[in-house]
Amino acid sequence: MQKLVECVPNFSEGRDKSIITKITDSIKSVPEVTLLDVDPGESTNRTVVTFVGSPEGVVEAAFQAAKTAYELIDMTTHKGEHPRIGAADVVPFVPVANITMEECVELSKQFGKRVGEELGVPIYLYEEAQPNPDRKAMRQIRSGEYEGLKDKITKSEWKPDFGPQKFVSKSGATVTGARFFLIAYNVNVLGTKNQAHRLALNVREQGRTVAKSDGSKVQEPGRLKALKGMGWYLDEFNLAQVSMNLDNYKITPLHIVFEEIKKDAQELNVGLAGSEIVGLVPLEAILMAADYYIEKENLFIIDEKNKVQLAIDRLGLSSIHPFKPEEKIIEYMIDQETDGPLVKKTVREFVEAVGARTSAPGGGSVSALMGSLGVALGAMVGWLTYGRRKYEHLDGKMREVIPPLVEIQAELVKGIDRDTDAFNDYIEAIGLPKKTEEEKAKRAQAMQEGLKKATLVPFHTIELVDRAWDPIIEVARVGQYSSRSDVEVGAKAMEAAAFGAYKNVMINLDDIEDETFKKDMTDKTYKLMKRAEAKLQELTKIITGRTGDV
Repeated sequence: MQKLVECVPNFSEGRDKSIITKITDSIKSVPEVTLLDVDPGESTNRTVVTFVGSPEGVVEAAFQAAKTAYELIDMTTHKGEHPRIGAADVVPFVPVANITMEECVELSKQFGKRVGEELGVPIYLYEEAQPNPDRKAMRQIRSGEYEGLKDKITKSEWKPDFGPQKFVSKSGATVTGARFFLIAYNVNVLGTKNQAHRLALNVREQGRTVAKSDGSKVQEPGRLKALKGMGWYLDEFNLAQVSMNLDNYKITPLHIVFEEIKKDAQELNVGLAGSEIVGLVPLEAILMAADYYIEKENLFIIDEKNKVQLAIDRLGLSSIHPFKPEEKIIEYMIDQETDGPLVKKTVREFVEAVGARTSAPGGGSVSALMGSLGVALGAMVGWLTYGRRKYEHLDGKMREVIPPLVEIQAELVKGIDRDTDAFNDYIEAIGLPKKTEEEKAKRAQAMQEGLKKATLVPFHTIELVDRAWDPIIEVARVGQYSSRSDVEVGAKAMEAAAFGAYKNVMINLDDIEDETFKKDMTDKTYKLMKRAEAKLQELTKIITGRTGDV
């Protein structure tokens, strides 16, 4: 898997579409980079741009975008609700896939050094890239904003990390660094800016400054960690907002923020009107919110799309602009094609591919398909039983057995392509050069690794089938009686899948030299295959013994 980095620069222009377009065009012109989202705000006079790509591509795109912003944005005339210190105000680098936070820190330094040297703009490092705790947080660096930067930058403690130690009036300064995935989240308040700010002070980690009776002041922390916030007013929508940055949604999730503000708003007799996410959001954050409301309301929702829709509804994410998952959830934007080439084939095409004069797809892919179909039949009968008045007394049981069947079904579908991919890796290893002794050794090692991978894939198939036996047997025991033949067909398909996976494991073990690995795989797979045979008999006996609905 290639390294994937996200960059979310914030530019101090949210009204002039021509300037925003020129900035985004400079990003799109860089190879190996995909522009995901452009989110301008008129009241804030600020645009949040999101793009992803290779490390090298992202640094280049960030540089070109900043260069364009410095040329087109004049900070001497800029006004807006959002705090800012520069035209390219902040340029964070975020690890997405197969890359560490430390590597993203280095990318931010590469960007900052180049901007400082080539474009002559002061650069400050923040978050993970900044070792100095007194200038690590954005609020510390941005204190005084652009208007205060002229005097601030001359102080020794505020010497930029890169670039000149002088005030560049047109461009201001730029902050860059590396951070965890930040969610820009706003809760809509049907009240005043002051009321929204009071709500922000209650929840943000920094809290508020409180005057004591002796005249001294103390900082009273807010309730939620890893959360920054303030209140502002949006004239174009005639409402206020609690505007927040969730620095780590795993520490403070979206739904907790919304519910805490909702509670405080009720105490103030202030109405809320949903919320909005600015830019993109990780799928995990949305699903965490969905799971919270599913548990809170005792709902039974397992389909991912339905979970996403529930979160959108409960958080009111479409209250200002429509929340379109395919445009707002980063995984959906990056990974539109999640299925492998075999899964995307029609039934006829897959069958013809199996019957063609090639070694793959073969028995391993077919076993995974049989297993997925068998488990799917168990899930089908579970769904036919759940939610019907006749079987209301079984709803609790169906809530237990349907989710694992659906999950295992989906994993087995992935195995259809995994098996063929593993076999192809082994074939590629066979084709490696073998002229020198070094090449021969490298080829032999690659072949052994390929064989082990080709063994572990069908072993995973038989493990998945094994996990499905208990729930499908429960469906056989109490599920809709008129669908009993479907359960039997499903069980037989599962047993056949286990047999096929066992045979694929054994044939791949023949040429593996690691005797410990061979023995371990042989013992485990044989036990799982025999267990499948026994479970099929158990299920058949249950079906045969039933005389009607339970």
